[in-house]
Amino acid sequence: MLKIKLAPRGKTHQITYRFVIAEDRSKLNGKIIDDLGFYTPQTKELQIDKEKMANWIKKGAQATIGVDRLLNPDKYPKKIKPKVEKIKKEVKEEIKEEVKVEEIPTEETETKSE
Repeated sequence: MLKIKLAPRGKTHQITYRFVIAEDRSKLNGKIIDDLGFYTPQTKELQIDKEKMANWIKKGAQATIGVDRLLNPDKYPKKIKPKVEKIKKEVKEEIKEEVKVEEIPTEETETKSE
């Protein structure tokens, strides 16, 4: 099966990706069939030949999840992580409510009662 993949190119910390057509099980830097465009994450620059891509999709090529996320960002909304501090405070409050601390008599309270 043919896939539209992102093939990494460039140096470490200066990486760019090429949109390529390759076999499903081939390596990322392995044999490619066709080159469709590129993506640079540092500048968010994306250039792809849409006619070639449409032609390959008609032939049966499928986009990987990474390629689909770049081309259709609305389809994959960003996940919002809950803040850890708020959760910790809520748990502490629940524990305090469950376990009520009784006052321990001190020397001052003992002398006053006698």
